[in-house]
Amino acid sequence: MAAGRFEGKVALVTGGARGIGFAAAQRIASEGGRLALADIDAASAEAAAKTLPGAIGIGCNITHEDEVGAMVARAEAELGPISIFVNSAAVLDDKLFLESGPSDWKRMLSVCLHGPMLGLRAILPGMVERRYGRVVCLASDSARIGQARLSYYAAAKAGVIALIKSVAQEVGKGGVTLNIVSPGATNTPLRISRENGMREQMGEEKYARRVHSVLKLYPVGRIGEPEDIAAAITFLCSDEASWVTGQVLSVNGGFVMP
Repeated sequence: MAAGRFEGKVALVTGGARGIGFAAAQRIASEGGRLALADIDAASAEAAAKTLPGAIGIGCNITHEDEVGAMVARAEAELGPISIFVNSAAVLDDKLFLESGPSDWKRMLSVCLHGPMLGLRAILPGMVERRYGRVVCLASDSARIGQARLSYYAAAKAGVIALIKSVAQEVGKGGVTLNIVSPGATNTPLRISRENGMREQMGEEKYARRVHSVLKLYPVGRIGEPEDIAAAITFLCSDEASWVTGQVLSVNGGFVMP
């Protein structure tokens, strides 16, 4: 890790209290960045922020425009202009499409697509005005290849990819880059909770066979860790990636090789 890559820069991370978002925040903080960690669970955001020097925790439901505006205003009032925006907030379901319904789809699209839109709309004008910004949104390889039981999650994340590619074309001359990190299966609290539910439903023996089958799909032979994804995020947030924009970087242990 290069020391000091983020000295003097303020980063706002949604979904920053845990998992990939928090892992990215830790790396940015370790290299000199000042962090605003936003999460729908304000107490968790504040607790996570206390572990990082000079960080603040902010409760925010990213599907509400007024809360997103307040989140950005507080981060900039307490820390300074936002140079880096990492959108890691997400929800995840495990349903066949025919077992899902409009309320499921609406929740997924609100958090995973509309939420990033609101964040970008609130943060990008300042970045463009200052002629500097780094944006990284999290997607999923399910958005690139499709995946059973993740149909509307994949659809929402595919929307994020199209959104970022399009906006990157609009603001590139303003000194702002936007990119996607697309993780494979990663041991986040969200995934672990989903896996525990599957273990209860399937029983230990059947679940163990499933885990063995899943691991065979990953050439590196393991599931990812949040730190694996955070390394890619922080590269794209750095000046080393100043000529990278509108790209999708899969960090997936070889699960998909597009």
